Amino acid sequence: MSTRIAFLKGHGTENDFVIIPDSDNAIELSPAAVAALCDRRAGIGGDGLLHVVRSAVHPEASHLADRAEWFMDYRNGDGSIAEMCGNGVRVFARYLQRAGHAVEGDLAVATRGGVKTVHIAKAESGGEITVGMGRASLPEGDVTVSVGDHRWPARNVNMGNPHAVAFIDDLSEAGNLYEAPPFSPASAYPDGVNVEFVVPRGPQHVAMRVHERGAGETRSCGTGACAVAVAAARKDGLDPAVTGSPATYTVDLPGGRLVITERPDGEIEMTGGAVIVAEGEIASEWLETASA
Repeated sequence: MSTRIAFLKGHGTENDFVIIPDSDNAIELSPAAVAALCDRRAGIGGDGLLHVVRSAVHPEASHLADRAEWFMDYRNGDGSIAEMCGNGVRVFARYLQRAGHAVEGDLAVATRGGVKTVHIAKAESGGEITVGMGRASLPEGDVTVSVGDHRWPARNVNMGNPHAVAFIDDLSEAGNLYEAPPFSPASAYPDGVNVEFVVPRGPQHVAMRVHERGAGETRSCGTGACAVAVAAARKDGLDPAVTGSPATYTVDLPGGRLVITERPDGEIEMTGGAVIVAEGEIASEWLETASA
């Protein structure tokens, strides 16, 4: 008899995800299986996959179980593993709320990038979700990225995953972003990098496009928006650790708007929406065949 696997579909500023609830970590999700589920023509479709597992039963998260009940086992759309996904955390939290595992207020979520603090606002306040994204690190060294004949200096920002942030004159210069933009030196990002292209829109307001490592161009990237806000603040001469005042940037992405605040202690908060749009079941036989 066919085994049915439950799934949901959700998005955060149109960065969309397949959600697989699996509290006991009983479902084997190979890279090929994840890629099949995320395929937009032959599968469900998504920029990535959120595997919802209790921290205590996952070997990569059991050491975090005393701090966070749930682990976001995040995968890129091509099946590769990623350390963190900011939009994914918001959608993950929205799923937990929908499933009755979380309520309005504060929530801790374990990720490969550490435990993230989440706040789910009350519905009458808009219901947006704020995620504590940790601190950014700014590795030293010159980095460049290129698209066609264009070549730009980029700011190296790490948000638990690597980013190269380039300020350009027009977002169209970034091309189609289907393929990863070349960067140099290769030693700066031995495991690849997320590349953000940024233009100003006003005081502490920018717009961006992004090529996400393992997914191509996506409609939104939470860690990318945080990296952009930090890079833009430094470009504007703002460092909250020096000024003693938070720096808040509005970041427009193709899929919507995120608000990023860097506090004087270095902690970064990201606020935006998260929506569950569908749920259903797939047959395990289909998944086995599709991922073979």
